[in-house]
Amino acid sequence: MKTHSNVIDTAIERDEAARSPIVASWQRSRILHQLNPDESNPPERASAKELHEAQDQLGHFLHLSSAKLDQLFVAVGDVGCSVVLANKEGIAVARRGAKCDDTTFDKWGLWTGAIWSEESEGTNGIGTCIVEKSPLMIHKDQHFHSKNTNLSCTAAPIFDHNARLLAVIDVSSCRADLTTGFSQLILVTVVDAARRIETDNFIKNFSKSRIILAAEPSLLDNHSHIRGPALFAVDQDDLVIGATRYARDIYGLTDADINNSLPLSILQGKTIDFARDYTLAERRTIQQSLAKSGGNISAAARDMEISRATLYRKLSKIRRQSC
Repeated sequence: MKTHSNVIDTAIERDEAARSPIVASWQRSRILHQLNPDESNPPERASAKELHEAQDQLGHFLHLSSAKLDQLFVAVGDVGCSVVLANKEGIAVARRGAKCDDTTFDKWGLWTGAIWSEESEGTNGIGTCIVEKSPLMIHKDQHFHSKNTNLSCTAAPIFDHNARLLAVIDVSSCRADLTTGFSQLILVTVVDAARRIETDNFIKNFSKSRIILAAEPSLLDNHSHIRGPALFAVDQDDLVIGATRYARDIYGLTDADINNSLPLSILQGKTIDFARDYTLAERRTIQQSLAKSGGNISAAARDMEISRATLYRKLSKIRRQSC
């Protein structure tokens, strides 16, 4: 009977990397990073100082993503899953998990500070997602290390407002009865959470700009929900000052285009104004929070995770627009 190590070596020897991203990752793990599939040590962990630095580098993004991580855990926690947010180096900077599972997940290394880069752990959800920059699932024996073959991991990348890889969300489980099909359903949920965080982060970084949403159906392929929102940020002169990764992809934009203040008029006819839809959605959120709090401004601000002063500014803006 072939061992896991034998399976990996055979696939690499048959040069299957061109046909399979999993085998390509095995090849990187085995040859480029010189890892041993039979390595049994737990994942390397960053020091307390290194973890703190990694969290600091993400700045406000950690706070911004917190609510979405909570929501994701509510969706997958009851089936024995752990939610991990890792930075682009593969260091787990935040996690969500049931207390009854903490000992198990800590042992597996699904814990803050654990390093899940491909260089350290070979083929795995977080590390391989960082390399591929695309949502993926690493199910059980698709992992490089034999010690990880009881894990099923689904991961999705998060790109920053400059379209660069910022972080990865991973949902992992060590349940023996977790099927490939169910993991695919989890992947859809993980991708949705990643894209929502990406959108929030983009809007946060261009809070003083007008937001434009690409809406030409012919440009939005069947994978648009995977690749993310196609958003632009424009200034008062209608010059494009920001664009998400997907917006750059479908319009063929580069950093140079953005840095050289590309006129929005070049894209006219292929976009629609998203500002009105966003304003209406924000107004509904404010109204719901105020209703929930019985009109208490402070309580509503806490519910929305913004300051009281910010909520007052938003209310003043809504009143001006209503006049």
